[in-house]
Amino acid sequence: MKNTNQERLILIERVLLLKAVSIFSETPESILAEIAHLMEEQTVEPNTNIVSEGEIGNCMYIIFQGNVKVHKENQTLAILKEKSYFGELSLLDTETRSADVTSLTDCILYKINQEPFFDLIDCRPEVMKAVMQNLSKRLRDANHKIFELSKEASH
Repeated sequence: MKNTNQERLILIERVLLLKAVSIFSETPESILAEIAHLMEEQTVEPNTNIVSEGEIGNCMYIIFQGNVKVHKENQTLAILKEKSYFGELSLLDTETRSADVTSLTDCILYKINQEPFFDLIDCRPEVMKAVMQNLSKRLRDANHKIFELSKEASH
């Protein structure tokens, strides 16, 4: 992975990208502009390990271009595409990563590091509200999926 010297997106384009990502979709543009300043562009070649299960996480990634695979060993958990994100829990804590993430194609990612994100939350607590609402929705969806799978298995 490498940081690029020439950034592809200007600030307003980064705000529009954030707005298109579900975790930030309900966040006001003025706050998105502040988050956009935190985004670091990274380019990744195919078959690059971006995140490793068990490593300490301290950032999240937004996929601007390309596809990645979330997996545990040989089991694929998800294929994520443009405007998806991963590693969002690492914005909130420094626990270990729960899965590997590997690029399937050439990718352009935007990384948001935990420390500057915490600094932003200190000034703008409404950012945390938006993140928490989205994480709650993801948790509810996962619980629903588990319930449906257990229902199918018992039949």
